[in-house]
This record gives sequence, structure tokens and C-alpha cells, in this order.
Amino acid sequence: MNPEGVNSSTAQPSWAPRVNSDSAVEGSLEWDAELMLRVRDGDPGSFGLLLEKHRGPVIRFLYRMVQNRAVAEELAQETFLRVYKSKGSYEPTAKFTTWLFRIASHLALNWIRDGRNEKWQASLDAESPDGTAREVPDRGRIAEQELVYQAKLAEVREAIHSLPVQQRAAVMMHKYEEMAYTQIADVLGCSESAVKSLLFRAYESLRVRLAHLA
Repeated sequence: MNPEGVNSSTAQPSWAPRVNSDSAVEGSLEWDAELMLRVRDGDPGSFGLLLEKHRGPVIRFLYRMVQNRAVAEELAQETFLRVYKSKGSYEPTAKFTTWLFRIASHLALNWIRDGRNEKWQASLDAESPDGTAREVPDRGRIAEQELVYQAKLAEVREAIHSLPVQQRAAVMMHKYEEMAYTQIADVLGCSESAVKSLLFRAYESLRVRLAHLA
């Protein structure tokens, strides 16, 4: 997806897309908002930078939600299309990533609630958790260890996918995107205490279901 001919492959952002370092995060978020304001003012190149930086994390999040690479990429394309279409009314009243993941989360939740995920379940064993094709096992891992590892990975993935959709989304953002409670609350449109409750119930369910793997 490339609105107005934006060539995102030429963008070379130098920042790291992690959300761990407080100082790096604040600067990154401010820069994201600045880029989006430039997009609003008619600079398509800035959209290319945002796309280059956030497309990977959004696809990984969506893949963990819907468990299908093709669908995740389709929903990511729709996410960024909606971001671009909203450029005229954009105001940096919230963190850019909060706004971005709110759009992605709503699209994923709607897709799941519509029941469109059922026909994709057969693909669960064909892809890895980040949506890429499974790689050849490390040479240092013997075949038996690899089989055990893949079996446990599939079981964890299935356990997470079996969670109620709101709990699943909260876990994805908390565990894999490393978002703070307040940001998850903004994305899901609920209180911080509700997020903590969702996570508590989700992790408790996972702990019980996966206790035999400990």
C-alpha cells in the first residue's frame, strides 16, 4: 500500500522501533507526530517514513491476533490506508502509536468477531509466530529437541489464540509490543484497571492451561 506513489523502500529511518527506553520513546513519539503533521500538510514522503518504521510491528501484532500472514498484511494495509485518509483531521492529542494500534486492533477484533478467521485455522502450523515461514532449525539443536520446541511453541500459540479477543489483544500489546497499561487502555477504549483485569485473567488462564510445560 503506497498512497500517492510513496516509495517507502527508500526511507532509511535510523531509530529503533522498540518502546522500552523512556528517553528514546519520547523522542520517537514526538517525531512520529511531527511526521504525521507533515503528512497532513501535504508531504507524502513523511508518510513513507512512518510506513517504513511501523509496518513491521503492526503486521506482527495483527498476525498474532488473526493467525494468518495474508490476512495480517491485508489488515495492515487497511490500517495505514485509514491513517492516510485521516491525515486531514489529524491532531497529536494522543501518542501516534496509540492511535495506530487502536485502528489495527479494531480491524482485527472486527475480523475475528465476524467469524472470518475460521477458514484460516488450517494455516496455524504452516507459519511461525511472527508470520514468516519457519526457518531451518539451528545446527546445534538436535532433531528431537527441535520437535519438542515446535510442539511447545504451537501449544503456546494455540493457548493465546483461544483467549477471548479482548484478553488476547491486551496480551499481544503487553507481552509482545511492550506497551504500558495506559497505552493499552487508550487502544482498547477502557480504563487502566480494566486492562489490568484483562491481563490478570488472561495470564491466569494461560498459566493453568500451560502448567504442564513449566
